[in-house]
Amino acid sequence: MLNRSCRALITLALCLPLLVSCASTTTASVPQGCQQAASPCLQGKASVALETSKGTITLELDGDAAPLTSGNFVDLVKRGVYNGTVFHRVVRDPVPFVVQGGDPASSDPKTPKVQYGTGSFIDPESGQARFIPLELSFEGESEPRYGRVVSNPSELLQLKLGHETGALAMARSQSPDSASSQFYIALKPLPELDGRYAVFGRVTDGLEVVDAIRQDDTIIEARLLTPGL
Repeated sequence: MLNRSCRALITLALCLPLLVSCASTTTASVPQGCQQAASPCLQGKASVALETSKGTITLELDGDAAPLTSGNFVDLVKRGVYNGTVFHRVVRDPVPFVVQGGDPASSDPKTPKVQYGTGSFIDPESGQARFIPLELSFEGESEPRYGRVVSNPSELLQLKLGHETGALAMARSQSPDSASSQFYIALKPLPELDGRYAVFGRVTDGLEVVDAIRQDDTIIEARLLTPGL
């Protein structure tokens, strides 16, 4: 069993790796729900392959439980946003935690490494960063909830998607509505993150590749395996 001080350090590690440096005003006009979203929503499931420098990871995106978040990810895959990006943060000590990547700026050789993890997807049509709200779906509810962190234990038990090993989720800053392109894969069950970050899929093949990824490994290409959107 871990002692209290060790647990406190782990809890701190859980929070810090998922923070994305974004201006505090960037989420003021984030749309809520699919009808207002700037990106298409995903209906049903879709599969994505991440060809990395350590091998291929296959992801299943759940558009039934997370249509807006999954649709945003598929749209970015189709745009080639993830190609050449770096896994800029890998947390394995003191216990396995997450592998995080998806910062578009990390694909530019001119970007200093110290800036990895601070970027977002910039929509070429508007010239503005695209942000999506926190999206959580619960059993017995027909529509996801948006923009609100959930901490009630009885509600968390009803989440449709949780942080199991291999869960795919969106990184964000302190604002619930600040996710853009950065994502993470859980290296172990992380129930302490449930209700705080949006899980939208899972690894269906290549968990051993995820386990082999280290900081500064790259995504060579992300490609859609199913028709998707």
